[in-house]
Amino acid sequence: MSGDVLVRVKGWSGRSGLAKVDLYTRGTVYLLMWVAVVGLTLIMLTRPVRSGAPLGVVIAAPLLGAAVGVVCTPLVRHAMDAYLGQGTVPRRLLFWAAAVTAATVGAVLWLAASVPSAQLLRMALWPALVPFVTAHCLIVRRRTTVLVHAGVLAVLGALIPLTGKSATQTLVTLITVAFAVGWVAFTARISMWVLAVMWELREARDVQARLAVAEERLRFGRDLHDVLGRNLAVIALKSELAVQLARRGRPEAVDQMVEVQRTARESQREVRDVVRGYRAADLHTELAGAQGVLTAAGITCAIGSPDGAELGLPGEVQSALAWVVREATTNVLRHGEPTRCTIALAVSDGAAVLTVENDGVRGWGGGEDEGLSQGSGLAGLRERLAALGGTLDAGGSAGGCFRLTATVPVPVPVPEPTQAGRSRQDLGGLGRLGGLGGLDDLEELEELRDLDALEDRDGAGDGAVAGVEESREPGPHQSAARR
Repeated sequence: MSGDVLVRVKGWSGRSGLAKVDLYTRGTVYLLMWVAVVGLTLIMLTRPVRSGAPLGVVIAAPLLGAAVGVVCTPLVRHAMDAYLGQGTVPRRLLFWAAAVTAATVGAVLWLAASVPSAQLLRMALWPALVPFVTAHCLIVRRRTTVLVHAGVLAVLGALIPLTGKSATQTLVTLITVAFAVGWVAFTARISMWVLAVMWELREARDVQARLAVAEERLRFGRDLHDVLGRNLAVIALKSELAVQLARRGRPEAVDQMVEVQRTARESQREVRDVVRGYRAADLHTELAGAQGVLTAAGITCAIGSPDGAELGLPGEVQSALAWVVREATTNVLRHGEPTRCTIALAVSDGAAVLTVENDGVRGWGGGEDEGLSQGSGLAGLRERLAALGGTLDAGGSAGGCFRLTATVPVPVPVPEPTQAGRSRQDLGGLGRLGGLGGLDDLEELEELRDLDALEDRDGAGDGAVAGVEESREPGPHQSAARR
């Protein structure tokens, strides 16, 4: 028995926040309905009813009360799904629930006419209506619900006097039924409205996440276009120039293909740098993300670090500490029930120290990494930090908290001599990007294209073309200057 209870409790704690609210809301609606069903059935079994009513009605009334609960339970389930936009209500089920409810109300009125009790009608009439009303108010609009309730009260106002009740008793009964049924309908509808809002927020969050992924893909595509677009244009231009030079038998074609090969290798390196940059973790982003995630989970998160301290660290140190923040945040969410978490970053004495401390640790016994050592997260962090000469300490602290401390030495920056680099800032300088030789190579390519055009127009003018090519062949001084 205790094992079953433990499994159920663990199943409840393993649910997400929205799943818990969904289960609680649906359970509340079912509870309202079945409290009315059980109350109606017990009223039908009281001594005044059994002693004063006909035997057939005494037997049929409790059975009808139970039948209302049995038929309306699936109707309420379909009604809740329909209200959340997750299904529809079968018309046949709605018809049978209405028919059983009408039969139960008729049995209550018959009992009220047979049993000389002023309280019986007021106590039994509204529980007979509650199961059907609980589902019906979730299917139709609010205005329709009000109109249907008004019509039901009008019909009851005409039928109750037939049971021998006075005008005062009829009025009190109608007020009781109106208040009880209206309160149940309002409670069921407002509960499902809150649940529907939470589902919409969940869907909005999912859409936002998908949009963020799509935006990141677009950004990645733009970066690849910026990296490859210029180099590919250089490769295409140089390849065309090499083809034209090779057709003329000029040795410069080899130099152009060497440049094509060098540009292609440089493009590969730049693509790897882009991919490596996207795979690397950013410390500033991880700190902000950790605070957002923990706050959304109801955990008070404080980030303590000098302004921009993480931005002044070398890239490899930032990446290593960012992985520590990511893994520590995951452990806080998965391995305990914390209420607060503090993340502090300090840079002093040539080392960066990151500390993550949280309370609410489950199953902490005081040993190092106890409760967390089963996973490979901390071991992977230690290996990552060891590659940079850093260390990772994890263990209990005062007040039953868990503290994780990562220390990474910060290398002293060494100034590098400036080197003349090639400009990559505008696409108009394609010649300079790949060692194209500036406008000279472009002019030379145009000249070679002009020669092709002359050959196409005069197939027999080999001598003329040769003369033109010879006249345009640069002299010794020009070739040396161009080279």
